[in-house]
Amino acid sequence: MAGPKYIADPPDEVRSVALDGLMALFHRPSGQTHILASPAPEILAALAEAAAGADELIGRFGIEGGDAAEAMNARLAELEAAGLVRRA
Repeated sequence: MAGPKYIADPPDEVRSVALDGLMALFHRPSGQTHILASPAPEILAALAEAAAGADELIGRFGIEGGDAAEAMNARLAELEAAGLVRRA
């Protein structure tokens, strides 16, 4: 059974600045600023283009390994808890 699909706000709803390997992201809908490390910015960029689930994101990024699905689901759960992605 496939897991949930997620989507992020479009690029005009966020403002970001690179900071020495991190990203400061201002989320306009919530008014909150977040400090993100890779792969969170890459996941947000992919989900701003089109909704996807963990398996689809793993395929898009070419990730391999036995724990890839568990790791991707954990990152998606963190982004959802922060209000940066939502279920589509």
